[in-house]
Amino acid sequence: MIITNEKIQLPILHLVGEEADRMQVECYVIGGWVRDLMLHRPSKDIDIVCVGSGVALAEAVAKRLGKHTHLAVFKTYGTAQVKKDDIELEFVGARRESYTSNSRNPHVEGGTLQDDQNRRDFTINALAICINSNHYGELLDPFGGLQDLEECTIRTPLDPDITFSDDPLRMMRGIRFSSQLGFYLHSETFDAICRNKERINIITKERIADELNKIMLSRRPSVGWKLLDKTGLLPLIFPELAALKGVETKDGKGHKDVFFHTLQVLDNLSLHSDNLWLRWAALLHDIGKPRSKQWEPPVGWTFHNHNYIGAKMVPRIFKKMKLPLNEKMDYIVKMVDLHMRPINLIEDSVTDSAVRRLLFEAGDDIEDLMLLCEADITSKNEEKVQRYHSNYQLVRQKMRDIEEKDRIRNFQPPVKGEEIMQLLHLEPSQLVGDLKSAIKDAILDGIIPNEHDAAKDYLMHLAKQKGLQV
Repeated sequence: MIITNEKIQLPILHLVGEEADRMQVECYVIGGWVRDLMLHRPSKDIDIVCVGSGVALAEAVAKRLGKHTHLAVFKTYGTAQVKKDDIELEFVGARRESYTSNSRNPHVEGGTLQDDQNRRDFTINALAICINSNHYGELLDPFGGLQDLEECTIRTPLDPDITFSDDPLRMMRGIRFSSQLGFYLHSETFDAICRNKERINIITKERIADELNKIMLSRRPSVGWKLLDKTGLLPLIFPELAALKGVETKDGKGHKDVFFHTLQVLDNLSLHSDNLWLRWAALLHDIGKPRSKQWEPPVGWTFHNHNYIGAKMVPRIFKKMKLPLNEKMDYIVKMVDLHMRPINLIEDSVTDSAVRRLLFEAGDDIEDLMLLCEADITSKNEEKVQRYHSNYQLVRQKMRDIEEKDRIRNFQPPVKGEEIMQLLHLEPSQLVGDLKSAIKDAILDGIIPNEHDAAKDYLMHLAKQKGLQV
C-alpha cells in the first residue's frame, strides 16, 4: 500500500530519505507520527528507524541541514535527535530487544525492520512508511494496525502477556492511548493487563506520573481512570482515589459513589479548561471524603470538613506519586480547600466580609475556583442543576460588586510593616505582624475601607489600646 497523503511529502522526509539512499540503508518513518497521519491528528515529533546506525544517519542529516541545526546523540541508547526550527526528528537503528524480570530496560542488539516492529507496544504504533526513494510512501503493516485504527482498537502486536511483562509501562500507555484517542482495549489486551497488573510495581513513580498527566489532558480523562480501575491498576498506583469507590447504606440511606462523581466533575471541567493542575484539583476535590464520612441520625451520611482534610492530603499524595512539590501543588491545595466556599455565599444574609475573604484567599485563581465549583454540579435533576447554576451566577455578581467597590483581590494592607515599625518605634517582631494582620482583617470585615489613611488611623487606635508609644 502506497500512502499518498500530502503530509508524507514533507521536504524533511525526502531529505532524510536521500541521505539514507546515499548511505545505502533502509529508512522508515514509524510509530506515533504515522498513526496520527492516518488519524488526521496533529503530530510534531517524527521517529525515524533505519536498518543500520541511526546515529550515523542523524549526523548526516544534521550536516545536510546546515547552520542552526541542533544534534544530540545518546550513545547509551544508540539514538540521536535532530532539531531545526520547528522540526524535531528522533533517529534509531532497527533493533531487537530482550528483557529480564526485574527491569523494563531491555538488552538491545541490531535487527531488521521486522524485529523493530515486533518490539513496538501496539499495532497502531508499529506502522512504518518507507522514505527511501525507490519505495517512498510504501506502508508496512505486518500486524493489521491499519484495521485496528479503523476499528478504534488498542491491541499488542505479539502475545500481550509477554508485551506487558517485559515492559509494564505499556499497560499505562495502552490505557492512555485509549483515553486520548477514544479507542477500545482489545479483550485479550485488557485481560492481559489484569493478569500482569502487579508488574507495575517495577515502574518508577515518575514514569507513571507522566502517563497519568497525559490521561488527565485527554478530552475525556474519565475513560483512562475507569480503565485503571477496571484493570486493577488503580489501587496499586493511587489507592486514595480507589478508596472513593463504593456506596454504603444505613437505615435505607446511601451516599453517592464519590469515585464516579469525581470523574464526572473532572469531565465537566475538562469541557471548559485544559489547565492540567485545575484538572488535578477536580480529581482531588473530594479526596478527603472517606476519612471524613460519618453517620449522623437523622441527617444521614455527612462529610464535614472533607475539603480541609483533602487539602492536607494533597502534599502527601504528590510526594508519594512524584508529582511536583511546588506552586502547582500549592494551587491544588488551595482549590481543594476552597471548593465548598462559593456555594455558601448564595444566601441574601451572607455578609460582604465573607465575600471579601474568599476573594482575598482565592486571589487571581477565583475564576478557576468558580469553574471547579460549577463542574461539581453532577445531579441528574435538571431543575436542581439549573438552580445551582443560577445560584453561582448570583455569587459571581456579588463578587464583582465587592471587587469593584473594595479592590480586595490580592490586596496587601495599605500600611506596610516598615511603616508600622517607624510610626510605633518598634523592632521587627511578632507584634508588627499581628498589627498588620489586624489591619487586614479590619478591611476584610468592612470595619475600615481599603485606604492608607483609614488604615493608619486604625493602627493608631490599636496602638493606644495596647498601650504602645505613639
